[in-house]
Order: sequence, then C-alpha cells, then structure tokens
Amino acid sequence: MRIITLNVNGIRSAARKGFFDWLALQNADVVCLQETKAQEGQLEDALFRPEGYQCHYFDAEKKGYSGVAVYARTKPDAIIQGLGWPDMDEEGRYLEARFGNLSVVSLYLPSGSSSEERQAVKFSFLDRFAPFLDQCTQSGRDYILCGDWNIAHKNIDLKNWRSNQKNSGFLPEERAWVDSLLGSERWIDAFRVVCQEADQYTWWSNRGQAWAKNVGWRIDYQIVSYNLHTIIRAASIYKDERFSDHAPLTIDYDYPFPA
Repeated sequence: MRIITLNVNGIRSAARKGFFDWLALQNADVVCLQETKAQEGQLEDALFRPEGYQCHYFDAEKKGYSGVAVYARTKPDAIIQGLGWPDMDEEGRYLEARFGNLSVVSLYLPSGSSSEERQAVKFSFLDRFAPFLDQCTQSGRDYILCGDWNIAHKNIDLKNWRSNQKNSGFLPEERAWVDSLLGSERWIDAFRVVCQEADQYTWWSNRGQAWAKNVGWRIDYQIVSYNLHTIIRAASIYKDERFSDHAPLTIDYDYPFPA
C-alpha cells in the first residue's frame, strides 16, 4: 500500500506546477492533500478528479483558505468530515476515509506563526486532539494520520534548530506534545522507522535561498497506530520538482489495501 501526503499550498497552483502529471506516475493507493485553498465548486475541471481515484474534499468556509482532500483507489466505506469542533471544522482541517479496519486521515494542524492569537488556537487544537487520539487508539482501528502537523519534533527535523526554539513550530510545549504522543507506544512517526538521516525536510521558507540551500523543516508526517510499525517498508521525500513550498512524502506499507 502506497500513501502520499502533500500540503499543496493551493491545489490550483500545484496543478499549474505539474503536480497531477507527477501523481499519475506514482501508483499511490491513497493521496492526502492539505491547504487546498479552494471550494469544491471551483474544482470542476477533470484535472481535480484524477482518473482511477475516488476524490473527496473538505473545504474551509473561508474562500482561499485551508481545506483538505483524500483521493483513494477504492471507494471508502465511510467519509468523516471534521472533528466535531465547529471552530476548527469551519477551517476544513480533518478528513477521514475508512476502508475496512483502516482509517486514513488528511490532517492540517493550525499554524501559530502569524500571531499570538493563532498560536493560542494551535495550543487549543493540541489540547483537544490528544484525547481524540486516545479514543482512536481505544477503538481498535488502524490509523494512518497524514498531513502538515506544523511542528518539527526534534533538532534533526529542522536545519536552524538553535535559532528557532522560540518560534512557532519548534516551541518546547509543541515538541513536548509530540514527545507525549510518540513516547506512549500508541503512535509512531512512520518516516523515522525507515529513515534516520539528517537533512530530511518537507517544507522550506520562500525567503532567501532556503530551498536551494536545503534550509528546511520536517513538519509533514504520516503518524501511524503503533501496531503498524512493523509493516513500514520505505519512505521518500520528492524534491526533483517543486509543486508547493512543501514536498510530497511517500510511504509504502506491507498492508493489503482493500480492493
């Protein structure tokens, strides 16, 4: 089973940059997109319904903002839009597709970089999301949570970690939250199971020459149920082309995807 996640930073922009041409060659079973920045009515072009995929969108109420999508080779048994939190659901941040006992989620956590108010929103999200994830664990379902978590976990996960310790995305409180999540034998960072190398980033600022110099952050993840940690086979970050300020993260699992 191959799963790809990408924050497209505007699905129409990514399309113009060749994302769908690339995707057609990837043989992915599920594709999770974040920050689509479009209403579904604006995506009537067949390009946004790739051949061979069931396509599901969950838009933000505000035009040109946030939004997530899931494309799947098989029709999901169920689609769940939102977390049941009105303030976050109106921003289009959670879309879950269920296939048998497997749930694949496209997730876009709030960023706190724009203001103290938005950082408070981010902390509120994390406070509510932890017990939600506990419920997921207790459900007995297999989960693969894909997306832009807007947190770099460890020093290895961003180039300039020393100078970013007081910045949103690498705050001690945010990192401690991820520590708690991954240190409980409930959830696993799938990428790090198969790749322990440094300089593996998924996002680069548009300022300066961050992309050219690989001065990046690893903030896009596939976080999986603990029992799936033995079936992660390969992971890659695609950087030969640039569709967004993020890069696609592809992970292969030894898991029979429902036909």
